[in-house]
Amino acid sequence: MPATTEQKLAVFAAAAAVRLLLPTVFPTLPDVLAGRVEVSTPVTGFKRLQEGVFLYTHNVSPYDGGVYHQAPLLLPLFSLLPNPSTIPLATSALYTILDLLSASALYQIAESGQNVVTRLFSSSRKELRWSSLAIAAGFLFNPLTVATCVARSTSAFSNLFILTAIAKASQGASTTFILAMAFAAYLSMHPILLFPPLLVLLYDVRATKRHSKPNVWAFTIVHTVGLGLAIGALLSASAYMTGSWDFLGATYGVRLLLPDLTPNVGLWWYFFIEMFDSFREFFLGVFWLHAASYMPGLTIRLHKQPLFVACTLTGVFAIFTPYPSIADAALYLSLVPLFRHLFPLMRYTFLASAAILYASVLGPAFYHLWVYAGSGNANFFYAITLVWSLGLSIILGDSMYAALRDELDVERPELQGKEVRRI
Repeated sequence: MPATTEQKLAVFAAAAAVRLLLPTVFPTLPDVLAGRVEVSTPVTGFKRLQEGVFLYTHNVSPYDGGVYHQAPLLLPLFSLLPNPSTIPLATSALYTILDLLSASALYQIAESGQNVVTRLFSSSRKELRWSSLAIAAGFLFNPLTVATCVARSTSAFSNLFILTAIAKASQGASTTFILAMAFAAYLSMHPILLFPPLLVLLYDVRATKRHSKPNVWAFTIVHTVGLGLAIGALLSASAYMTGSWDFLGATYGVRLLLPDLTPNVGLWWYFFIEMFDSFREFFLGVFWLHAASYMPGLTIRLHKQPLFVACTLTGVFAIFTPYPSIADAALYLSLVPLFRHLFPLMRYTFLASAAILYASVLGPAFYHLWVYAGSGNANFFYAITLVWSLGLSIILGDSMYAALRDELDVERPELQGKEVRRI
């Protein structure tokens, strides 16, 4: 049953109230969370953003100090806000609005129905789904999402533009899709890998609405050129604002070359701490090739379900990018409920849930033992991040199995309910 306007307003108002009340009731909570390595990374942390804003407002290049590694266009936005140490409400309100807009985009994705019925595929379990409002509420009240919002991580901006790009692709809106995709790639770089599956999704939606397929090559070239121009405009505006192109090395260069090995929930930092310098470039290439290699295979094999491919890639980002945080996992875990029809086919839901909960509880404890108590070492924290990544990996693999099995049940109904083995 579709949600009423009153129900939607109530859910969104409750979510906004939680985000605004937490910093008010617990004034030190935002700074505590902003200092947690699980929430803030060198490329998304609010404290580093404040350092960049301070340098920017004092007419000093924010990239001179080697601390600020985020997009230049964030600086004029945050320079307009009052100092968060004296008037925190304005910043909290901004991040609350970002989360509400993200939830609205997720609601639009669920309403499109592209998660169960596409141009080339219709699931035999398409009636098995949660309401769009329930999926949006799952995002809004996810503790990982709330922690990201309260910590004021700039991942909230990236997640908003990723969800907006997915929503506009599922609605067939080319211009806004290109703009949202450009902003997502500009802010975080790796979302550019979402462009091929989302372009397939956009093409399918446009072909369905018009009842005639656009020319594939013309469609691809026009949208690719449009994305390139949009990203070029953002980069040119950044160069004009900062007075040089030095920001490229300080933002995207840091993501590519990993000079800052601050611990996080990812797999890269510990490996490269232990890495001999002579092998560093080789393994950087291997790690990036591994992270990028999922996109072509998934897009080709599951081209009938492009929305599923895009959502799965957000899970890949949460595990295999160099500076992941709980915000990336929150985005992926909020998209998984779109595929409620696949849940009966998934086999390791309990194991994945237990691993993620286990890591969520013990991660902060192990970090405390290592850094503050001095009774542990880096292996303590890295071991629990491996468990965290294992939990997400199980969900990824299990959902891909379920999606392939769902396709097989439609193509070969006689095999439905039977075990299938590759011989």
